[in-house]
Amino acid sequence: MTHHTTATSRRLRRAVAALTGVATLATPTFAAAAPDHDAAVASERASQAPESAGARRAPNLRVNTVLRGLDHPWDVAFTPNGSMLVTERNRGRVMLRTPRGNVRTLVGNVPNLWVSGETGLMGIEVDPRFRANRRFYTCHGFRSGSTTDVRVVAWRANPSLTSAQAVDNLVTGIQVSSGRHGGCRLRFGGKGALFIGTGDAAITGSARDRTSLAGKVLRVDRLTGYALPSNPFSGSSNANTRKLFTFGHRNVQGLALRPGTPQMWSVEHGTFRDDEVNLLQSGGDYGWQAGPGYDESPPMTNFDLPGPQVGAKWSSGNPTVATSGATWLTGPRWQDWNRRLAVAALKDRSLRIMQFTAGGSLVDVLEPTALNGSYGRLRAAEMGPSNILYLTTDNGDGADRVIAVSAS
Repeated sequence: MTHHTTATSRRLRRAVAALTGVATLATPTFAAAAPDHDAAVASERASQAPESAGARRAPNLRVNTVLRGLDHPWDVAFTPNGSMLVTERNRGRVMLRTPRGNVRTLVGNVPNLWVSGETGLMGIEVDPRFRANRRFYTCHGFRSGSTTDVRVVAWRANPSLTSAQAVDNLVTGIQVSSGRHGGCRLRFGGKGALFIGTGDAAITGSARDRTSLAGKVLRVDRLTGYALPSNPFSGSSNANTRKLFTFGHRNVQGLALRPGTPQMWSVEHGTFRDDEVNLLQSGGDYGWQAGPGYDESPPMTNFDLPGPQVGAKWSSGNPTVATSGATWLTGPRWQDWNRRLAVAALKDRSLRIMQFTAGGSLVDVLEPTALNGSYGRLRAAEMGPSNILYLTTDNGDGADRVIAVSAS
């Protein structure tokens, strides 16, 4: 339950490590950095408090900047050949970095992009059959005439991956207001199901209104945008309701499919308290309901609401740390961190490594000091080729970067 996981995480949220080899950062330029010569190299041997038994085989970490000169890079995805796609929230660009380190603009201008507050060009995901169809997906703010919303758009890249065109508005009508709480993370589940994490648009009642797409995790067919027949409300007469997988969310920032399982996990921004990590259950109510006038004093998971609610697997307590993107670490080089959840944080400027049992109970939370404040606000987290963890910073002013964290 929320109070239990908060107390547990407070006891276990610590890792002591020594940093070596950190040099002064050069002025950012939009280019790929040579890993062995990048100024942001750091290596670490993490050791934890005695209660953290898993820390006895913590990996060495090496941190390299692989892309710099970005502005609010929101998400990262990889093509089968190892090329990296990066979205920039305010600039509205999709950048591509090849495995050889060459950088080019894949999408230079998202049509009718609406940028306001937290909303702009946000999530990106590559189709499971990208080799055959060259499709990828973005989630972004949109404005044209009297229509303003957040939507998921399908794109097709040309064969040489030098440009891409929008080919379909896959999901439209995700509610907006000022641009606050715009979501929006995209990740694939099993059998090609596309999960879409949305924000509640800071509108009272939207998260629990099953006819609204705001404050939800949606689950749709990646090719049509239609609800999947196995969705929990697939029998509804309302097309929006049929798309819902879970509801009662404030602002979903991260989605991560647990390797070798059907478990989709979400990461959510709290109010002044209780950022959350949740294990998603089909049809689950995650208990967020703002008061009149968007009063944010109610708890993130309000068990006094009608019907059963699903409690968080981890929560930050008070204050929040602004958890964001998340991914499951994979590969033997991660040693005891293998198959743990890596969660980026914005306000706290840190990375958390969370261990959960197979059933989802929290075991341990570690904070490697190599990624604790050195790079500022951390937004996206995604595993890439060779089991390397990629993170984006979110500091603004064109000084952001993508960093690669390798383990040994």
